[in-house]
Amino acid sequence: MLQVKSHRTPESPSGGFTLVELLVVIGIIAVLIAVLLPALSQARASAQRTQSASNMRQIGIALLMYADGNRGYFPEVTHGIPPNRSWIYSLKPYVGEVDQIRICPADPQADERLRRGGTSYVLNEYVTIPLISPFGTVLEDFRRRDRIRKATETVLAFVSSDKAGTVTANDHTHSRSWFKPPITQNWNRILADIQPDRYRTKKRPDSTGGSTLFLYVDTHVSTIEASELKNKADNNINFAAVPR
Repeated sequence: MLQVKSHRTPESPSGGFTLVELLVVIGIIAVLIAVLLPALSQARASAQRTQSASNMRQIGIALLMYADGNRGYFPEVTHGIPPNRSWIYSLKPYVGEVDQIRICPADPQADERLRRGGTSYVLNEYVTIPLISPFGTVLEDFRRRDRIRKATETVLAFVSSDKAGTVTANDHTHSRSWFKPPITQNWNRILADIQPDRYRTKKRPDSTGGSTLFLYVDTHVSTIEASELKNKADNNINFAAVPR
């Protein structure tokens, strides 16, 4: 019997992939990754920001509860007093487990702050530390809640900077010193205290590729774009100051 040997032709695929086909698949995967990564980054930043906003909201309510029980005064920060009197631990009677709300999920130093007693959130110097002259005269003091006329516009707490220390003593800003000559250094002084791009969508050398959170005296929390803060810094507008 005559046998006919079978052979593959270009029209009869072997079931495998050619080099060109593999390269095409790899190219498609690369494109999909490039498209999806920013979306995933934004989704992650959004989730972290939501959790952090919840932390700050609880902190805000606890701060008001503390003030209600202490003649209207907000708790002290560690400025010139023992570190164990940091405001975050003064809130324990009102929040129960402080450790559950003192760390931001997006904080790259979260573990270190947790271990060393620090916090991812810092109180605004304007609201927590009186301004005293070299002669001992109190020039400005907003520690008492009723001295703040515009609670919805007055920032009570910020998200701490990556450059700030991680111990308990690093629990407040130095915002009265942010805006002073030279104006070109405003942004660097701000970055030493708070993190404008904590919830990053892009990595930028000037820390404007994302957003941060502000906790106000009326306990509402707002998302603030880093680029907006940079613009204010460049125009010498101190967003930490208490509105009159």
